[in-house]
Amino acid sequence: MRVAFGLLRLSPTTFWKMTPIEFNAALEALGLTRAEAPGRGELKRLMHLFPDKSGADKWQMK
Repeated sequence: MRVAFGLLRLSPTTFWKMTPIEFNAALEALGLTRAEAPGRGELKRLMHLFPDKSGADKWQMK
C-alpha cells in the first residue's frame, strides 16, 4: 500500500478496485517486480520476522 499510495499516487478507491494483475503491471512499469518467488530461506526469514499471530504453530515450516 505504501507503493500504491506513495509511489504510484493511487487513490484508495483506485487501489482497491485494481486486480493483482493490474497492480503487478503498474509495478513492472516502474521496474519494481521480482524475477522469481522468494526461496525457502527467505520465506522462513520473513515468517520469523513477521509471525502470524493467529495459529502460527499450524503453518510453521520445518
